[in-house]
Amino acid sequence: MRAIQRYREQQTAIAKSPTEAQMEEERMRDILLLLDSLFRREETTAKLILNCLYDIGSVNWVNNKFRTRPANWLMKWIARLTKPAFRMFALRWMKQNCPELIAKWMHSKVTFEQPQNTPEAAVVEAETAQENTSQDLESCTREIVRLRSQVRTLTALLIGMTVSLGSAVAWTVWKDQSKLQSVTHPRSVITKRAE
Repeated sequence: MRAIQRYREQQTAIAKSPTEAQMEEERMRDILLLLDSLFRREETTAKLILNCLYDIGSVNWVNNKFRTRPANWLMKWIARLTKPAFRMFALRWMKQNCPELIAKWMHSKVTFEQPQNTPEAAVVEAETAQENTSQDLESCTREIVRLRSQVRTLTALLIGMTVSLGSAVAWTVWKDQSKLQSVTHPRSVITKRAE
């Protein structure tokens, strides 16, 4: 099995001369610089792409995670409010990481390398995976239980804070409206007192 892998590595090493490898490296650097320049010049396009992705992703995530209608509606409202903050952080991440990720992806498409998954390698991977499966399964199960409890707690806190904030806003609005009504209709109050 290792002999096959070494043979393939030698075949790929033979195929490239040092000048070709240097030219490939220079061209990849050029692609990276061009992509970086593209993301900096076309910031508006990147923002529009992020807006579209956020709209689709937030609605799908909320529909997937929150099945009850009130919670679903509330989370979609919260998602609309957090869109500007998401766009700011995502744009910064996109400018820093996307040129390199796209350049690596493009490079993988033009290298034409054969996948290294041979049947012998799959057997070795399966054997090593079986050895650690029971220990990993236990630790993963504990981690999942812990994370689920944290998600439940955070969801309850979020709903509680949203309800308390919403009720405070509603009470303030109601209080202001009752003051406005007493100011706008003073004669009706005076005639009622006279009776």
